[in-house]
Amino acid sequence: MTSESRILIAPSILAADFASLGKQVEEATAAGADLIHVDVMDGKFVPNISFGEVVIDAVRRHTDLPLNIHLMVEEPGDLMPSFLKAASDQVIVHAEACTHLHRTVFQVKEQGAEVGVAINPGTPIAAVEEVLPFLDIVLVMTVNPGFGGQSFIPETVDKMRRLRDLIEEKGYSAQIEVDGGIKADDTARDSVKAGANILVAGTAIFNRDETVSAAMGRMRGCLCGLRPGK
Repeated sequence: MTSESRILIAPSILAADFASLGKQVEEATAAGADLIHVDVMDGKFVPNISFGEVVIDAVRRHTDLPLNIHLMVEEPGDLMPSFLKAASDQVIVHAEACTHLHRTVFQVKEQGAEVGVAINPGTPIAAVEEVLPFLDIVLVMTVNPGFGGQSFIPETVDKMRRLRDLIEEKGYSAQIEVDGGIKADDTARDSVKAGANILVAGTAIFNRDETVSAAMGRMRGCLCGLRPGK
């Protein structure tokens, strides 16, 4: 592949215990997380409202890892300055939420951050094709966005595979990220085999049944020996 070949795990704080958010972010960092995934929801583009700038500031104080900031908001370009906290951060906007997607992509790039575009399960790859040369990440939603704890939609695996083929054919460098219902099982393995190399995991990492370290270990273990697209 032309994109990053290492498998990155991005624990999603949407599933964390907010009474101990800083501690849980620190635990995920210590356990070998590569990114911290932050879902920002506005109650308009998706039904739920999650959190905003204040929480992102709090997360930043507890980790040096890049923040993988997923803006599930209408017209995210209007909010961009509020969410970019470090040059290492990644900002992902939704193709469906941007009237002028090309402009929004370059708003992020001009701030020095990595930029990604997300597409919902019902949105075709064609929605990102014209900006694909400029992207660091394409996020394939494997559930319909707005709620945590949903089940993985298996039909999205074929979309990952077709996206991987397009990236390889054109010689682009965008990484493929997946978000929704990813567990330490076939959902993670099938996604990697289809070409994804950034796995967002919520309840698979933050849950009441095991420590964050143990959950991270199980996720890494299930991916042992795999390479994206292989």
